Amino acid sequence: MSAGVRVRIPPSPTGYCHVGTARMAILNFLFARKNGGHIIFRSEDTDKERSTREFETDIIEQLHWLGLSWDEFCRTSELVKTHTKALSKLIAEDKAYVSEEESKKEPGKMARVVRLRNPGTSVTFRDVIRGEITFDTTELGDFTIARAIDDPLYHLAVVVDDGEMGITHVIRGEDHISNTPRQILIQEALGLPRPVYAHYPLHLGADKSKLSKRTGDVAVRSYREKGYLSEALLNYIALLGWTPPSGREILSLSDMIGEFDLKDLHKSGAVFDVEKLRWFNRQYLLAMPESVFATEALRVLSEALEQRGIAGDAAILKALAPLVRERISVWEDVRTLVADGEFDYFFADPELDPVRVPEKRSTPADAMRHLEAAENMLLTVPEGSFADPEKIKSAVWDYATKEGRGAVLWPLRYALTGRERSPDPFIVASIIGRGKALERVQRARAALHTS
Repeated sequence: MSAGVRVRIPPSPTGYCHVGTARMAILNFLFARKNGGHIIFRSEDTDKERSTREFETDIIEQLHWLGLSWDEFCRTSELVKTHTKALSKLIAEDKAYVSEEESKKEPGKMARVVRLRNPGTSVTFRDVIRGEITFDTTELGDFTIARAIDDPLYHLAVVVDDGEMGITHVIRGEDHISNTPRQILIQEALGLPRPVYAHYPLHLGADKSKLSKRTGDVAVRSYREKGYLSEALLNYIALLGWTPPSGREILSLSDMIGEFDLKDLHKSGAVFDVEKLRWFNRQYLLAMPESVFATEALRVLSEALEQRGIAGDAAILKALAPLVRERISVWEDVRTLVADGEFDYFFADPELDPVRVPEKRSTPADAMRHLEAAENMLLTVPEGSFADPEKIKSAVWDYATKEGRGAVLWPLRYALTGRERSPDPFIVASIIGRGKALERVQRARAALHTS
């Protein structure tokens, strides 16, 4: 056992890994790595009815995905012999006793539980974040520490495991403050050293209510499925209730380790703001190498289009990557845009409503004239130059400026896309190609002519 910093990441595997579990793990990880310490992942499966290996596997998988690691792994259920030994010691020293009581789970049936003899003293401990905290333990009475000699409850198991593993720092949410006096009484009864405590404020939902793994969209796997980047989610969660000395928001994991100090954690709860998380994710998407972004964009676009029954042309899909990058904050946005038909016009001719072709302040005759002029100007752009939106823009711009940009560019945009909102017509034309662009302008003119 080393004499240095030793922390534990002790999730309860009673549900999928949620943001609260991730935050606890991140803070313990940053503190340990900053101080060259040792991290133990301890799956606290004391709740036998609700704990499952499926949940445990998910917690491990999501924390690894976020970039976290640890030095040891164990399960509380595999350490029962050590707990039983501690219980026997307490009973032998008359610091605990066996009490025959009616079972809470099975009324009418008697159970032999183990209770700690509470000396009823005042317990004071210093919290790194909150300062000195004092509890009068008299009101706790002789509290139960085991359902049976071989079936320890959470408080006993935690204290024994922390002692056996040499845990030096317990970093956890403020909801555990009320557990601390019980655990200190057990520590004192067993003659175990007291770790340093740091209870950070819980983060809150948008309505300032406490987040729960059973309420709201807070499962890490959910954000992962929506296409959030692990680095962005890690960065955002780490900064919930922590301001690094540098004041920077975008930090790599190594940056966070270098700046982390428990004393910098806020004393008040931070709000989990999905819009702010989206902002973080967008910064990471924008910083992504162009080729990496394009590859992933191509994959997500292709899958989303396939669900709409659209076979995406590979060249067009590749050309759409910069456009996608401008419009999304998370990969799920691509699926939303595709589902809303935002990219349909790149792969199929749009349905046109003749009434919507002219700009609001223009007449159909004006729109017809401008579209005819636009067609002639597009014809001046060589096939080999058409992939460059700036070449198309330079062919049309002077005329549009002279006649009124809205009056000229609105019908051109609508002819190409069939939508009132879309990327500028030069970009659209460059992606669909010269032939298709000219064909759509002609279709818009025909629609006006027959209306």
